[in-house]
Amino acid sequence: MRLLLVEDDPTLGPKLQTALNKAGYATDLSVDGIDGEAMGDIEPYDLIVLDLGLPGKPGLSILQNWRSRDNATPVIILTARDGWEDKVSGFNAGADDYLAKPFQIEELLVRINAVLRRSAGLKPGELAVEGLSLDEHDQSVRLPSGEKLSLTGTEFKLLRYLMLNPGRLLSKSTLTEHVYQFDSDKDSNVMEVYINRLRQKLGPDLIRTRRGQGYIFGREH
Repeated sequence: MRLLLVEDDPTLGPKLQTALNKAGYATDLSVDGIDGEAMGDIEPYDLIVLDLGLPGKPGLSILQNWRSRDNATPVIILTARDGWEDKVSGFNAGADDYLAKPFQIEELLVRINAVLRRSAGLKPGELAVEGLSLDEHDQSVRLPSGEKLSLTGTEFKLLRYLMLNPGRLLSKSTLTEHVYQFDSDKDSNVMEVYINRLRQKLGPDLIRTRRGQGYIFGREH
């Protein structure tokens, strides 16, 4: 899953980006409201973490602009102010969740997971699809047999995106855009390698190929 973090604090921003990357998210960081707004419109993010107090343009205006342009990317807003008026303003502008500073990174991760599942129409809690259960903490997957398999960082990010989009036809370029960060070397052909690695671990029938179009996660019924 690919995230945008818009946070100008020179200490908190990089710290959060490192923590989110470690948790298996491909995270781009913007430190300016104007650039952050543009990135949120241009790039295909799965979720945006948006600070309200930004240079260039305030976060609330950015969020209002996104929603006015039908940008429905889920947004969690951050603010150093914890008054109820700010919460109401944020939700009225189209925020999906709200977190007041200071906060524990673990809480942000839990909220991100909850919002992603809700936006995908899945139940909150453990990500379980087609008999597979994904463990977000140690980046492993449990098979229907009960066997637990470790995943590499890219395998984990790819499988999580597939499990959050069961039954959808996903092209190689779409998968690449949602697994890698903005400045990564995005060779969509490499995605075939990771798809094959997952098939070797999960079985050949769980990720189906639609020739010339992409992949579908889920067994054919």
